[in-house]
Amino acid sequence: MADAKSEKPSKPGQKLDLASVGGLVVAIGGVLAGLILDGGKAQELVQKNAAIIVFGGTIGAVMLTNSMAVLGRAVRRIGSIFFERNHSPEAAIEEILRYATLARKQGIVSLEQQAASAHDPFLRKALNLAVDGIDMSQIRSIMELEITLLEQDSESEAKVFEAAGGYAPTVGIVGAVMGLMQVMKNLANIDEVGRGIASAFVATVYGLISANFFFLPAANKLRARTKDVIQIREVMLEGVLAIVEGLNPKLIRTRLDAYIVQPAAKNAKNAAAREAQPASRTAPAEG
Repeated sequence: MADAKSEKPSKPGQKLDLASVGGLVVAIGGVLAGLILDGGKAQELVQKNAAIIVFGGTIGAVMLTNSMAVLGRAVRRIGSIFFERNHSPEAAIEEILRYATLARKQGIVSLEQQAASAHDPFLRKALNLAVDGIDMSQIRSIMELEITLLEQDSESEAKVFEAAGGYAPTVGIVGAVMGLMQVMKNLANIDEVGRGIASAFVATVYGLISANFFFLPAANKLRARTKDVIQIREVMLEGVLAIVEGLNPKLIRTRLDAYIVQPAAKNAKNAAAREAQPASRTAPAEG
């Protein structure tokens, strides 16, 4: 068995989120398939002017709503919509247990070098505070503040996409109205009127598709990503506090496993409650 001091946690990478990519492909593919089955052509949805109106207007409205700092962070988070971090609470627990084993053998001061090599900045900071002898209550207070700030920043980034999802359909209607205004200038040519009306409503389609197939789902995906990160950071914090407390690694595992078991137990409890509810309504009255 390798010495705990020589073991280094593997750096968490990223992997393609098949749910995000597949969902976008299925949604757009379904719309195009329905259009083609109705006798239409995919080229009918390609309108440069409509795209300029809808996306330009939506971006402008979002810029007016948010600060540039929040917008910059939101743009940088686009990649996390399609790629998920290849790290889990289970991996965090195993990493914590390696530190706990070393601290139990050689003392908590021996974690100083290990803390410097920790890939997660949150875990690195928590370990450094522990090595420096900071009180447990102070460590919890400092690190919980970081979790709260992360949650607030992530929510503001998600709201950027949520705001875009609210503006895009309305701007699409504006584009349709502008297109119809141009159609009204050519009422003498009925063929041109028909084609013009069809083209005018492409802006509405752009607004609805971008809002419901990307902007609003992206906001919810970012919230889900944040929830996963917070769960892992809570595991890390509780693990470091347990190390400071001097608990046995087996006891630490038992404590941290609750972060994995609790969601499953909660879902099972809710399912049992739903199954019991109809039975209680239909049960005949006694006596």
